[in-house]
Amino acid sequence: QVQLVESGGGLVQAGGSLRLSCAASGRTIMSYGMGWFRQAPGKERVFVAAISSNGGITSYADSVKGRFTISRDNAKNTVYLQMNSLKPEDTAVYLCAGDPRRSYGSSFATYYDYWGQGTQVTVSS
Repeated sequence: QVQLVESGGGLVQAGGSLRLSCAASGRTIMSYGMGWFRQAPGKERVFVAAISSNGGITSYADSVKGRFTISRDNAKNTVYLQMNSLKPEDTAVYLCAGDPRRSYGSSFATYYDYWGQGTQVTVSS
């Protein structure tokens, strides 16, 4: 069983930056596709970014492309999301997810077996 714990969220002004971390424990995630999703109040969970097991393939939602960067350090069993040029519409709970069956990193939430509790990101205007 894998446990995922997100950290790094907080309150930031529009145009600012945050770096989220997702630390995995219980099992190595080095073969897992990993993803970040977000969920705003009253809205569905949506895809933000994904990364392949070796970090060589990344994908992003159009809304964050060019502003967010996903990365991973398999030696530390950790995945990151660097968020720059933040906008108020980026406000949400950000969740990390792990897919043990696919190494490429999917944009489909249903493919992921493991989820963290989430970290709140609030962007003020």
